[in-house]
Amino acid sequence: MIDIHCHILPRLDDGSKDLDESIEMAKLAVSEGITKIIATPHHKNRDYDNPKEKILQKVEILNSALSQHKIPLTILPGQEPRIYGEIIEEYENGEVLTLNDGGKYLFIEFPSGHVPRYSEQLLFDIQLKGLTPIIVHPERNSEIIENPDLLYKFVKNGVCTQITSSSVTGHFGKKIKKFTLQLVESNLTHFVASDAHNLSSRPFRMSDAYSELVKEFGVGVEYFFKENAELLVEGRTVLRENPEKIKKKKLFGLF
Repeated sequence: MIDIHCHILPRLDDGSKDLDESIEMAKLAVSEGITKIIATPHHKNRDYDNPKEKILQKVEILNSALSQHKIPLTILPGQEPRIYGEIIEEYENGEVLTLNDGGKYLFIEFPSGHVPRYSEQLLFDIQLKGLTPIIVHPERNSEIIENPDLLYKFVKNGVCTQITSSSVTGHFGKKIKKFTLQLVESNLTHFVASDAHNLSSRPFRMSDAYSELVKEFGVGVEYFFKENAELLVEGRTVLRENPEKIKKKKLFGLF
């Protein structure tokens, strides 16, 4: 199993606080059947500034430590940039890092409360550069929850999305779990990842999420998400189904 979104690199953001915690997180990941993790520290989010070269160095150090501890886990480089106007310019300048440094897939994080008005144009411009944007945890964005047609439009226009394992398992609440499953049902998401930050409040929960998804949708959905994670790491084109709009349930039959 591959986890494409994780804050396992120590002392870079609000994830792992030191190397010891990173090693314990790695052990927990292996116990869940995870063999590769793309480390995705925050970038341009609050005070976190983690340019490409810094991340590449930290990945090398952590892989060396895991090798010394004989932990069968490979860390790959990535980054979780908060959306900002200069992201293309900084990608071209070597500051912004694509997933597994493959020059194909780029994480985009929205603020939790809204979707910036320039997002549609910027997501289009990113694709003009030959990159596929992946919107992370859209199920936790309050504007997308209220207006899922916004996400439908992005996906219809070639953007991918990634849901979080803890959203699937209900650890962010019933409302978010329900919306997450609607995203899966409507072909509006392409990846499941942990977004793990630590061992306690934000662990991996990947195996639990897959169990929940299989229970809801059958084994085909597990194949789809796992295959896409592998294709992403290899820099190949991921699987997609035709997106559908989320049908809003009629309220008391009045509308």
